[in-house]
Amino acid sequence: MKISDRPSDMVRLSVLEHLRVVHGIKLKNCGRNKEKRFTGGTKVFGVPLESLPLCYLPQCGLLPCFLVDACEYLLEHAGTDGLFRKSGSVVRLRTLRAKLDHGEACLSTALPCDVASLLKLFCRELPDPLFPSDLHSALLKAQLLPTLEERALATQLLSCLLPDRNFAFLSYFFHFLSKVSHRCAENRMTNSNLAVIFAPSLLPPSHGTGGMDTYMKLKAVVYTFIENVHSFGVVPQVIMEVIPGHAEMSPCRKRRPLRKSLGLEAFPDIQLFRSETFCSGTCLQSIFPHEFGLSDCVCAA
Repeated sequence: MKISDRPSDMVRLSVLEHLRVVHGIKLKNCGRNKEKRFTGGTKVFGVPLESLPLCYLPQCGLLPCFLVDACEYLLEHAGTDGLFRKSGSVVRLRTLRAKLDHGEACLSTALPCDVASLLKLFCRELPDPLFPSDLHSALLKAQLLPTLEERALATQLLSCLLPDRNFAFLSYFFHFLSKVSHRCAENRMTNSNLAVIFAPSLLPPSHGTGGMDTYMKLKAVVYTFIENVHSFGVVPQVIMEVIPGHAEMSPCRKRRPLRKSLGLEAFPDIQLFRSETFCSGTCLQSIFPHEFGLSDCVCAA
């Protein structure tokens, strides 16, 4: 999805209404979050998105240069066994980090495990969460919905409400993770393994809300976005059909009541999610077996 195709304010309001009426998920902020002004600089780690060196990609918009450089490098080495699982050298990472913070180009000569560790560190040290707090709590609530279809649709709808800069970052990053998982026969990094590693960075638990139950729900959210990456940020047709001007209405066709127009009976006709999409509760164990969801040891550091 192109950044220029982001939902309009009218569409966003319809998404919020659907979440409230159908799924019982209320969000306080009904408008598009204001984007902070870009301030520039060379520092890479521990600074907000608007202070990072940026580059422009036509399909995504403005993205952190380090994110693009690291992901492109790692895609060239995506078959590396244990990519993201194996930690890089602490000494080498310290040196690479210092060079990057001074604007030096040094990734091309680094080892894949070091670049992978730097990318995890970069995500983990972002001062502002990529999913704002109101969306974070709503994503957790979405995992409590009773059916697979409701959980999947509510999770997708919440991705449509991200601020543009956050959406560009996450859309690009989830597509990258999906490409890495396509080579899981070589690197042993499946969608669930990647979700275990990156959920704590992309969706850090709020203070006092940790615990295994929250941990598993956050993994399920990230797993869903990687598994259904082409639906990330895409407003489903069931929403567009009830927005004036976004769907052709037959003169003799009566508009259905809002609850029925947004009802779950439309789900079977929308091919948005694969059948493997997560479900919460005990079903999460099928996606994240064992305590930390991996068939082999994965470190989230």
